[in-house]
Amino acid sequence: MAGTTSMRMREALNAALREEMQRDESVFLMGEDIGVFEGAFKVTEGLMKEFGEARVRDTPISENTIVGAGVGAAMAGMRPVVELMTVNFSLLAFDQIINHAASIPYMFNGQVRVPLVVRMPGGGGHQLGPTHSHSFEAMFLQIPGILVACPSTAADGKALLKSAIRDDNPVVFIEHETLYGMRGEVPDDEDVTLPFGHAAVRREGEDVTIVGILKMAHEAERAAKTLSEDHGIEADVIDPRTLRPLDLDTILESVRKTNRVVIVEEGWPHGGVGANLAALIQEQAFDYLDAPIQRVTGADVPMPYSKRLEQSAIPHPEHIVSAVLETTAGAK
Repeated sequence: MAGTTSMRMREALNAALREEMQRDESVFLMGEDIGVFEGAFKVTEGLMKEFGEARVRDTPISENTIVGAGVGAAMAGMRPVVELMTVNFSLLAFDQIINHAASIPYMFNGQVRVPLVVRMPGGGGHQLGPTHSHSFEAMFLQIPGILVACPSTAADGKALLKSAIRDDNPVVFIEHETLYGMRGEVPDDEDVTLPFGHAAVRREGEDVTIVGILKMAHEAERAAKTLSEDHGIEADVIDPRTLRPLDLDTILESVRKTNRVVIVEEGWPHGGVGANLAALIQEQAFDYLDAPIQRVTGADVPMPYSKRLEQSAIPHPEHIVSAVLETTAGAK
C-alpha cells in the first residue's frame, strides 16, 4: 500500500513535472530562467540536467512569444508546460491565451486541440511590488475555453498539475508565491491525479460556510479555528481547488446546511471571484440564506511594496472572523 512523503509545494510541483515528462515524451517545458537557473521559485530544479535542453527550454523575455510557441506546439501534438515568471507578466500574453489557446478548438470545430499548461505564480506577501504580486484569478475565470486551477496544498498541487498536463484543454495553473515553501503530505503513487471541478471541504461545521481561494483557504482554516475556540461558531471551510470548472454543488450543499456564507480572496473586490460566487449562490440558494453574503477581499489598490502596507492590503484571519461575526450576529 502506497504511503505519503512530506514535501514543500515547489517539490510537489517539481515531482509532477518530472513524472509526467518521464511518462510522456511529448511533455516539455518552456519559460524564462527555468533551465540553467532552475526557475525563479526553483520549481524546475534538476529537470534540465535530467531531460536536456530540448525538453527544458530557456526562452527570451517575451511572454507573448513564449505562450504563442506553446500554442503552436500544442496544436502540433506536443504537451508544452509554459512557465511565466509571475501572473502579472501574463498580461503580455493575453492575446495568445484568450484569442488563440482558448478559441482555436472552437474556431477549428474541435478538429484541433490545444493541450497547453501555463503555470504562473501570483499573490502578495513577498514585497515584490505591484507588477509581481497581483491575483488575477477572476480575469481567467471569465474566459470560456480554458480551465483554471488554484491549488493550496502540496498534494493538490501535484495531483492537479498532473491532471492539467494530461488534459486536452488549455489550463491556466495559478500558484501562490507564499505557498511554495509550505509542507504537506503527498501520496507516493505516481498515478494519483485530481479531477478538475472537485472542491475540498477542509473543515466541517454547522454555522457558516467559508470559501477560501488559494492562500486564503489556509487563512480561512485559521479563522475557523479561532471562531470555534473563542466564539463557539463552527464553520464549513471549502477550498474550490479549481475555478473553471467550479464545484458549485459542494458550495451550495454547504450553504443549504449553514445558511450563511463568507467568501475570501486576495484579489480585488470589483468583479472578483467572490463577486461571481456570491451571484451564483444568490441565484441558486437564495431561499436558504439567513443573512447577506459577506466578501473578504484584498484592498482595492495596486499591491504596495512597503511590507506594512502590503500586509494591510491582504486579508488575514481577523478579517474573516469579523465577517463571520457580522453574518452570524443574532443567530445564537
